[in-house]
Amino acid sequence: MLTLATLGMAGYGTYSVVWAAADMLRGSRLEIWAELALIVLGLLLLLSAAFVRVTLPGGLAFALGALLGLQALSIHNAAHLSGRVTLAPQLARGCFAALLLVMAWAGARRPHTE
Repeated sequence: MLTLATLGMAGYGTYSVVWAAADMLRGSRLEIWAELALIVLGLLLLLSAAFVRVTLPGGLAFALGALLGLQALSIHNAAHLSGRVTLAPQLARGCFAALLLVMAWAGARRPHTE
């Protein structure tokens, strides 16, 4: 379960970085600070995924901070790109982040048998 949570966090972080970089390359539709924040938070989530995988103390909190930052930027970006914030995509993104955190927490609590 821990591995799946780590891969999910890494994938989400990579998606955020690639989406922001692609948007900047094709002509940014958002403010530059929002694009750069997406890249930074995506990279922080990638780093925290590694910390979660090795069960480093504070790794889960680090991942939570990056996920909350990405959620906040998602709300901001939705307001700018479509002119309104719809509930369903934001709930889906938030539930996915919560699922990743719960899986990582449960996987870290399981005793390791080697």
